[in-house]
Amino acid sequence: MSAPLALPFINIGMIELIEVLGYLGLFIIVLVESGVVFGFFLPGDSLLFTAGLLASQGVFNIWVLGFLLVLGAIIGDNIGYWFGRKIGPALFSREDSFFFNKRHLERTSAFYAKYGPRAVILARFIPVVRTFTPIFAGVGNMDYSTFFRYNVIGAVVWGMGVTLLGFFLGNSIPNAEHFLLPIILGIIIVSFLPVVFEIVRHRRAKTKML
Repeated sequence: MSAPLALPFINIGMIELIEVLGYLGLFIIVLVESGVVFGFFLPGDSLLFTAGLLASQGVFNIWVLGFLLVLGAIIGDNIGYWFGRKIGPALFSREDSFFFNKRHLERTSAFYAKYGPRAVILARFIPVVRTFTPIFAGVGNMDYSTFFRYNVIGAVVWGMGVTLLGFFLGNSIPNAEHFLLPIILGIIIVSFLPVVFEIVRHRRAKTKML
């Protein structure tokens, strides 16, 4: 029995969902989550891991899957970069909405300011931040060749790395899909740890200034 994935008005198993999506659906989801403003809520890490696990069972070809996921991540970041470069400044004057929240921008701005170009790679492993970082790179007019280089590295490390992790685990542990829920919860917790650490560090810094 697969782990449940909660979506608005839907309760469907993650495995069944990914099987229905297929190669094209997974490619589109990774593309959208990687740099399209409203894609921040999509389940990137858990999606890649589960797809890799299914590849270990013959549902997908791991190399075709990995290539498409990496390609989607690269294209998505490029969309975010050029959106930020051309339209991004107008975001700062918008009111909050379901798909747009200034707190996401503020969090990503602080992350980008701290890590510079490396943020393009590091953000791949942080939900929400990975969607808005390429947009900030565009808003900040990061040199495109520099951005593209870090974008490709991050896409390969994240897109192929997380997928292969699921693939190797599926090959190493019998019936690994039965443990999918705790594994996904673990991935989600680990993904948010950098954000939690940054919030704690920021609050401690503010306290010392008082």
